[in-house]
Amino acid sequence: MIGKLRGIVDTLGQDWVILDVAGVGYEVACSVRTLRNLHEGSEATLSIETYVREDAIRLFGFPNETERQWFRLLQSVQGVGAKVALAVLGTLSPQELANAIALQDKAMVARTQGVGPKVAGRIVSELKDKAPALAAASVSMPSAGAAGAKGTKSKGKADSADDAAAVSAAEAISALQNLGYQPMQASTAVATAMKDLGPDAETAALIRRGLKELAG
Repeated sequence: MIGKLRGIVDTLGQDWVILDVAGVGYEVACSVRTLRNLHEGSEATLSIETYVREDAIRLFGFPNETERQWFRLLQSVQGVGAKVALAVLGTLSPQELANAIALQDKAMVARTQGVGPKVAGRIVSELKDKAPALAAASVSMPSAGAAGAKGTKSKGKADSADDAAAVSAAEAISALQNLGYQPMQASTAVATAMKDLGPDAETAALIRRGLKELAG
């Protein structure tokens, strides 16, 4: 199985990229968000999910291991396959998705093209007990594309902002859990805090706002 690929971006398609790895071109399906941060001729590293079928082998690429795990988790929901999972991750960042699940905000998930209210409702409902652990795990999962960001300044800034928000949220969730709150309680409180304070809020501010929310 292929778990990671590092190479030069050869060609970009509507929903795929051809990554040249030592002269071999791998066609990798990616979300719209991932493709926006790739540039032809630049180096990129992608975490890979490999699907083997009787008639084909498909590769799905993600900027980091956290997003790859979200891809897997989404497909545990009834009615969500690889195409829908990729579409959701193309619309929402992992942190935005974690917030939507914590707040049971199916309207946010339904912003994804092809995802109706029924499927969106199942996503936020069925993943409410699984998402907090994955959100907290992002602290130890840095972007796999960071090493390939040389020469792509705008990509680096976008990745840095997303990573910083995810780390702050995950650290706040972890801190609240250490204080004795359940994962779902901590995740919901931090999601509410991020909604009120914005994605640039620091960990300490999220913890304070989260505690206030839990005390109320």
